[in-house]
Amino acid sequence: MLQTVDFFTPIVDEPYAFGQIAAANSLSDIYAMGGKPLFALNIVGFPINDLPKSVLTEILQGGADKAKEAGIPIVGGHSIDDKEPKYGLVVTGEVKEKNIWKNSGAMVGDALVLTKPLGTGVIATAIKKGVASQLSIDTAVEVMSILNKNAVDKLDGLDVNAVTDVTGFGLLGHLKEICENSNVSSEINFNDIEFLPGVIELAESGIMAGGTRRNLEYAKEFVQFDHHLDNLKQLLSSDAQTSGGLLISLPRKDAESYVEKMGTSSRIIGQIIDKSSFSIKVN
Repeated sequence: MLQTVDFFTPIVDEPYAFGQIAAANSLSDIYAMGGKPLFALNIVGFPINDLPKSVLTEILQGGADKAKEAGIPIVGGHSIDDKEPKYGLVVTGEVKEKNIWKNSGAMVGDALVLTKPLGTGVIATAIKKGVASQLSIDTAVEVMSILNKNAVDKLDGLDVNAVTDVTGFGLLGHLKEICENSNVSSEINFNDIEFLPGVIELAESGIMAGGTRRNLEYAKEFVQFDHHLDNLKQLLSSDAQTSGGLLISLPRKDAESYVEKMGTSSRIIGQIIDKSSFSIKVN
């Protein structure tokens, strides 16, 4: 039996999209463990006297539609009157014990595959400041709303050694957990990381989430950045994600086959190496 819970405040302006993103994010941990979701409960905070009830209806509809896409019912939940809207799910799932994926077990020589582009932290901050382009908003909403179900389904038959989903601690924070738990180190190629449209330009203009800055300060304790990577690129590699993709460690042959099946939505971004004085090297 698997169980996870996640909820957060709105990161986009459109209530229905917020509901979809929050639900997809809540389901992600189940997929990252190789599990099958069974059912979910809503968690809701809403300022019932300050915002129209229609806003809450749209948020819940977005979550319900995303749960339906995942093939599960939302069987209930709990709500409170709150000054700031909050939404998420408690998700129950299942997996055979011998098939469970953990954020350990990565092997030296494995390739590292990331299944979604980075940059949702930058774009969410730009939305709050009113400077995000419509293209950036639409693409970010689309990517954050994508279930990791398809990414999991296409791993069937491949030798998966370690998996995590990439969320608030960013790529480097979640990769550190894989490395420490597997007693290995890793190398990441910055130029192989895909970013959402407009992210680099927004970051260059000073748009950056506070969580991303905290992630980088933490990452400097265990990451060796190549000298050509300036502070901006270091921040971008640390961007705090919402409903991010899966980070998968698997043999290179399987990784290449997987990326081919996934198409442009996933990339090989690095590899697992022998344990060193650092957990991660970013080139």
